[in-house]
Amino acid sequence: MQMPSPDTAVLINKEHILARLRAVLPADCVIDDERETKAYECDALSAYRCPPLAVVLPRTTEEVAAVLKTCYDLSVPVVPRGSGTSLAGGALPTEDSVILGVSRLNAVLETDYDNRFIRVQTGRTNLSVSGAVEENGFFYAPDPSSQLACAIAGNIAMNSGGAHCLKYGVTSNNLMGVRMVSMEGEILDIGGAHLDAEGLDLLGVICGSEGQFGVVTEATLRILHKPEGARPVLIGFDSNEVAGACVSDIIKAGVLPVAIEFMDRPCIRATDDFSGAGYPDCEALLIIEVEGSDDEIKEQLDKITKIARTHNPVELREAGSAEEAARIWLGRKSAFGAMGQLNDYMCLDGTIPVTELPYVLRRIGEMSREFGLDVGNVFHAGDGNMHPLILYNANKPGDLETCEAFGAEILKLCVEVGGCLTGEHGVGIEKRDLMDFQFNAEDLEAQMRIKDVFDPKWLLNPAKVFPLKHTEDRRKNRVQFAAHAAE
Repeated sequence: MQMPSPDTAVLINKEHILARLRAVLPADCVIDDERETKAYECDALSAYRCPPLAVVLPRTTEEVAAVLKTCYDLSVPVVPRGSGTSLAGGALPTEDSVILGVSRLNAVLETDYDNRFIRVQTGRTNLSVSGAVEENGFFYAPDPSSQLACAIAGNIAMNSGGAHCLKYGVTSNNLMGVRMVSMEGEILDIGGAHLDAEGLDLLGVICGSEGQFGVVTEATLRILHKPEGARPVLIGFDSNEVAGACVSDIIKAGVLPVAIEFMDRPCIRATDDFSGAGYPDCEALLIIEVEGSDDEIKEQLDKITKIARTHNPVELREAGSAEEAARIWLGRKSAFGAMGQLNDYMCLDGTIPVTELPYVLRRIGEMSREFGLDVGNVFHAGDGNMHPLILYNANKPGDLETCEAFGAEILKLCVEVGGCLTGEHGVGIEKRDLMDFQFNAEDLEAQMRIKDVFDPKWLLNPAKVFPLKHTEDRRKNRVQFAAHAAE
């Protein structure tokens, strides 16, 4: 994975840059001690690391604006950071960049139950948004697996989903408005607490833009009434392909569960050993959850189990109580931690049409044997958002490179069958050099021209999303700006 060389003009000017940042922030908001900045040298894609020039942790939107204006004037790159849970290297710094963390912006600013929205600062964690409204019978729908730790800022940057996005949609379907600070330090309000804003759909541009256009400091989020009830069913199969075919048949039948989750044998065994969930020892496992009244739940589960039985499941277990439901979900919720006990891994998130699940799962198994690396599959099967976990040994020379090559082939396969490179993790650096496989040069130029409007110096989240060969001229212009600012 290639990163551009750091801007020497910025490195030489470090002390002046730090002095300017300290002039606009409280003393405890600027970190430059190498022992402390080490915590920010990577995100959850920990195979790649780089110490930043400095870290700033503002507490208000106004302080964020002051930081960005200062860095804009000095032509210093800025890497926005939520909780650092990105699996695509979305918050990986460069040596000449300032990390701007939003973790201290974590307040609830407004809650309106009549109009069903909550306004929060974006350093707040995903799960704590639901925690702020659950006593009043509401919840926030997007639920990524890292919801205990991940920040709303990162959810917006990557357009995160989760197990329940099949019914409720991803972040973009639940985001109503943002307050964003541009690289020039201008504070912008986009969207708001209403169904649709007039004019261009700028909110749709911002959500999923991976920190390329600005730093979002506040978000207005849709909250929903908790369902009357919910119940999962666990279905085991003796084949990954059969399980994939079952998912496809459920969707084709017009049944819309709130979630359909898939795990294969390596994940089943690892999660069961880790959590004691009591899963059957089979090749593939589906967890399907439905919501509604008791009658609605029964009707949906009857349809689902009828379809499942046509595929000869080895086990079919319906939760009969809240405790049994929690146990069914226990292993799935701990899957990533469980797999991490086996070995280092790289988690992908290519997305495919659900009708292609059987074929893609078979090809991943074949490629696993070709590359000599084990892979575990755990993913949101209902919308085709796959999460293959490629296991490798980070201490074995060449294993990381083999893992990267294997991952690239999986993602190319997703595109070939009519899917895309990413469903919710984002492009970051992980998929940056595969963008040419999904988009042609004209497509990428159109995207980069949007960035030109929001970030004319190309200072925000450098070296992410766009292949470096397409951004070389724009990055050269930024270096010229920095050299001039250092004079």
